[in-house]
Amino acid sequence: MDNAIIKKDILLNLSVEDGGFDFSTSIADAIAKAETELVVLNETVDSIKGLKPDCDKLDYILATSSGALCGIIDIFLVGKPGESPLGNITDKWFVARTIDFAKLCDPEKKNFDSLDSALRFLEKKFKVPYDQTGLGDAGKTIFDLTAKNHHFKSLAHNPSLLGLFFSILDQFSNTSHFVTDGQLVSLQQADEKWELRGGNIPSKLFCGFANWIGHLISDVSGSSSSAAKGNRGTGLPSPLWTWTNDIIAIKAKLGLSVTETDKAMNELALNIFEKGYDIRFQTAQAIPVFLNELLVRLIYAIRRLFRYFSEIPKTERSFALMWKKCEPFSNATVKRMLSVAHGTFCLVDVGDAVSRSLIAGGGTFNAVEFVLRLNVVGVGRFAISLYGETRRAISYNHAKKEFDFASKETVIVSNYIEGLKILAHQYDDHYLLMFISDFEKSDAYIEAFGKSVTLAEVRNVPVNRILKSKPDIDKYFGGK
Repeated sequence: MDNAIIKKDILLNLSVEDGGFDFSTSIADAIAKAETELVVLNETVDSIKGLKPDCDKLDYILATSSGALCGIIDIFLVGKPGESPLGNITDKWFVARTIDFAKLCDPEKKNFDSLDSALRFLEKKFKVPYDQTGLGDAGKTIFDLTAKNHHFKSLAHNPSLLGLFFSILDQFSNTSHFVTDGQLVSLQQADEKWELRGGNIPSKLFCGFANWIGHLISDVSGSSSSAAKGNRGTGLPSPLWTWTNDIIAIKAKLGLSVTETDKAMNELALNIFEKGYDIRFQTAQAIPVFLNELLVRLIYAIRRLFRYFSEIPKTERSFALMWKKCEPFSNATVKRMLSVAHGTFCLVDVGDAVSRSLIAGGGTFNAVEFVLRLNVVGVGRFAISLYGETRRAISYNHAKKEFDFASKETVIVSNYIEGLKILAHQYDDHYLLMFISDFEKSDAYIEAFGKSVTLAEVRNVPVNRILKSKPDIDKYFGGK
């Protein structure tokens, strides 16, 4: 920067002390202000730079490998309902949790030795008026309800907010709501013996919510009759597919017409549910997606950890700095790696689903087979990554001008600080200015004169104008 400009800025802040300028104090204040501004500028630059990923080739290779590996796990270990090794594991996990819940709810603390006994206890404890199964009652002929589909068609059996709404509504009004053939059907006086417990509205709401939760858990591993026969049973519909019921129910309540597309999607969701695509299988699908997520974040953290120990001197290491360099959660680099990994996973999964659907359809596309094998959890996770990438790109484009300006201003302020430090050195002359008192108080005029010469050199006085010896002084004052 121009020294004249620097001096002008400094002089505006000079304080007068004993009839003169206190240059050292003013320069120190200016340096402090400039360094504070530099910290703010660096924070701005770092925050905007954080919107852009900093992946190298190895990061992309490892992320792609993770996605491909987890895609293969999905193909061979998840597959489709009825042919899923991981699905068998999740089924057993839900059975164990159902038995645990029955033990928790039993005041006598019975030791339920089988799923059948636990389900019979829960079905009796959490009775609801909307549990028409179609086995010998009116539901079979009127609503086309069967033991395999009533958990899907009955809105109160859906594990969603709309399912909770219809469960409370049905328990208060003793009704039962179903979606069948693209229509919302309401059965009045569904259970003549039904009575919702509670002496007032808040207590009834609490009992209704508890009944909804308890009844869902009693149905998550099938019914007691299916468990007694050793069958897998029909569980609860996947929350990622109950939206097909929600659309029809909401349109019916608003008086809107249901389209053929709505009906087709609802029929597709019902078909895959009857083939075993329930919340237990959806949980099995989430395992390779979660594994992919975990692997990528672990790979990122381990690579940065090795880099941290190789680049940072031992004396400068700290846990805070290490966490900043290695944490695999909030930075754009690990999020880009996750986008690549989940994209690769979906590519492998969709390729397998398409090929299997063509094989099952004898050369034509079989939509049911495709959906049964499509990992919806993985598709949803990839969609979230794409949304994040788009949002970060938009934010970076909006902040690009601010980033460029802050980067240039950082250079200017850094140069400004360096200039101030040079001036601080030039004006650090308290010791040199003592030559006046040295002349007055002692005979050490030679040493004092040397200080005056040094001071003149520091202040950049032209060489031909510096008085370097006593003859120079005599000549200057005597004019000779």
